[in-house]
Amino acid sequence: MASLPEPVIVAEPALSDGTALAITRGVLRLFARHDIFGVPEVPLPNGRRLDIMAVDARGQIIAVEIKCSRADLLGDSKWPDYFDYCDRYFWAVPSGFDLSLFESEALWPGRTGLIVADQYDAEILRPAPSEPLAAARRKAEVQRLARRAARRLAQIADPDGQLLWGSEA
Repeated sequence: MASLPEPVIVAEPALSDGTALAITRGVLRLFARHDIFGVPEVPLPNGRRLDIMAVDARGQIIAVEIKCSRADLLGDSKWPDYFDYCDRYFWAVPSGFDLSLFESEALWPGRTGLIVADQYDAEILRPAPSEPLAAARRKAEVQRLARRAARRLAQIADPDGQLLWGSEA
């Protein structure tokens, strides 16, 4: 009998100290209070991976990029690639982060929102302006996100059915 493949683990933010996971939790709690629901660690068709992709009650897509350190923020050049997949874009950082960095024109303060979060809650310090996606792109991305969320729930409900659920990529 052939052995079963290793189970697919639902992706979690990858920092070992738990900071990214705590920020994710706080942001998702904040969003839930605003009728916005999201999924962490979402691969995109362009090969990038969003820290959080969420959808509001109107169907707008919100992207969140989590940064836990100055080096993480300043060393990342891939974040502009996320704008093709969202209507609004937020940075999310832990309490105590140097927020003056987000006023730099290099980080597009006119196009990005800013959230400070911990494991219990979060606060929007700067709202993200809306830059509406084309309707066809939004529909495709919302459907892709819905299927990804449903696949993750199916994996939780039936971890032995791994061969049925496919991969996240």
